Amino acid sequence: MGLPPLNLPNRITIARIIACPLIAALIFSPRASLLLLAFVLFLAAALSDLWDGHLARKHGWVTDTGKLLDPLADKLLLLATFLPFYVVSQRPEAVTDVPWWGPLPLWVVIVIFGRELLVTLLRSWAAHRGSIVSAGRSGKIKAFIQNIFSGSLILWYGLLRTALDRGWVDSVAWTVWATFHGAVVALALAVATFLTVWSLGVYLWQNRALLAGARGSGG
Repeated sequence: MGLPPLNLPNRITIARIIACPLIAALIFSPRASLLLLAFVLFLAAALSDLWDGHLARKHGWVTDTGKLLDPLADKLLLLATFLPFYVVSQRPEAVTDVPWWGPLPLWVVIVIFGRELLVTLLRSWAAHRGSIVSAGRSGKIKAFIQNIFSGSLILWYGLLRTALDRGWVDSVAWTVWATFHGAVVALALAVATFLTVWSLGVYLWQNRALLAGARGSGG
């Protein structure tokens, strides 16, 4: 028997997965046009995550394939942005710095991916025990703020390159915009980092009974 046909939400999710390596590659570019293209693709990918979920729930198109692909797409999009951000921000040029932060700190990357690894391991372990650990509201808020940071930083890179290429950096308009945009990027990263730790704590607390059972069976 062949594989079951993919419904529309699953096709959208697969398109988001395919876009991830392209977004990552474009972030490494020093060209403003390619960085702005990366922003457009990232925005489309982030919005498609909301769209495919809405379609699946509205039309009853929720499938086991979708349940597998959707979190995979989310993690790949996170990987496709934060790892390039870290590498690019380590370059010895101020244009690649994260506003207010400078180079993206390694500890932030470790916190972001460490949380995802712990949650993935917990879900896998729970699944082996016949329990389903679903995503909570705190995790969804965390992911939303992470997307605000990622999108605003990609756009920052593209606009800053454009301003440099066209000689706008000394203008009053650019100074005002850069102050506002830089603040959005910096604060979004700070909030996303806090929510990453907070959502993990909420996640562990909500599943404390499951974890307590593991300690009991192990003892």
